[in-house]
Amino acid sequence: MTITPGLLPEGLRDRLPPDADAAASIMRHTIDAIALWGYQRVAPPLAEFEEALISRLKSARPQDLLRVVDPVSQRSLALRPDITAQVGRIAATRLAASARPLRLSYGGPVVKLRATQLRPEREMTQVGAELIGSDGVAAAAEIVQVAIAALEAVGVTGITVDLTLPDLVDTLAGGPFPLAAEAIPTVRQLLDAKDAACLAAMGAAAYLPLIEAAGPFDAAVETLRAIDAGGALASRIAGLRAIAGPLAGHATVTLDPTERHGFEYQSWFGFSLFAEGLNGEIGRGGSYTVLHDSGVEEPAVGFSIYPDPLIDFVASQGSARRLFLPPGTDPAQAAALRAEGWVSVAALGDACDPKALGCTHALRDGRPTAL
Repeated sequence: MTITPGLLPEGLRDRLPPDADAAASIMRHTIDAIALWGYQRVAPPLAEFEEALISRLKSARPQDLLRVVDPVSQRSLALRPDITAQVGRIAATRLAASARPLRLSYGGPVVKLRATQLRPEREMTQVGAELIGSDGVAAAAEIVQVAIAALEAVGVTGITVDLTLPDLVDTLAGGPFPLAAEAIPTVRQLLDAKDAACLAAMGAAAYLPLIEAAGPFDAAVETLRAIDAGGALASRIAGLRAIAGPLAGHATVTLDPTERHGFEYQSWFGFSLFAEGLNGEIGRGGSYTVLHDSGVEEPAVGFSIYPDPLIDFVASQGSARRLFLPPGTDPAQAAALRAEGWVSVAALGDACDPKALGCTHALRDGRPTAL
């Protein structure tokens, strides 16, 4: 079969100027913002042995992996669909003896086997941070603040953080709202879908008020507190308040305690990130566990941002000042201008068109002049 020149597989694409510049800028600024909170960067490989990667995957399913055969080992390799699992592997092996809490950051491409209607791209960028060794309130509060700082570093405004309690049903089922073990998954699913009729029909009417405990944080958490007459959720509610408090002035905080989809592997706490002008989630995070080879599970909390939707936003902010340097420009002067932040584009002949080369200014009479 003849392949059309320039044709790429479905879901993969080239990034051209200015989008490629915007993508690099987003990666650089978010990673730098995360580093200011003490997170050190790790860079796992794009592919790993399939069986090893599958053993640590939580947010992605094994059938979502794009596989290849390694010609060296003749073993099956898988391209990573998620970097979090790789960071967990590093923490549990190479950095197992490092002091805790361990703060790690990462950024790079991930590849999905199939795209979705909401995200038609199969190759995406993932940036994030993981705090390994604690999943307490202080750790959770820090990780949410780091996520917001990363978004603010690239100029994102109108940030909303939606908090959730992934283990809510399990906590209540073993206390004030008893449920048979086999009924718990169904109740979780129905609460996630906000299906009041089916909850009532299956005899789980005690859980119906939880559907109303969603919305702006202050009102929603008060509703949740009123529902929790027995105090089973007292520590959870106190934790949510401690997490939400420092976010004032940086983000709008909402609460949807029964949100479950996408938080299946989180433990007590989860959150989603949204931004003004962008459709859907731009990131999410929460508490989870890292599995060591010994079978010990280590608590952790982290977040991932998928910044691809931000590329158009950053690119629209305008490219760097590009200065056209006519033939004969003194190299020392050109170097001094670059040191001032100018992007220089040197003429290679008399016929060069500064505007066609994307220049915003030209050097005339020894001074940058707007075109």
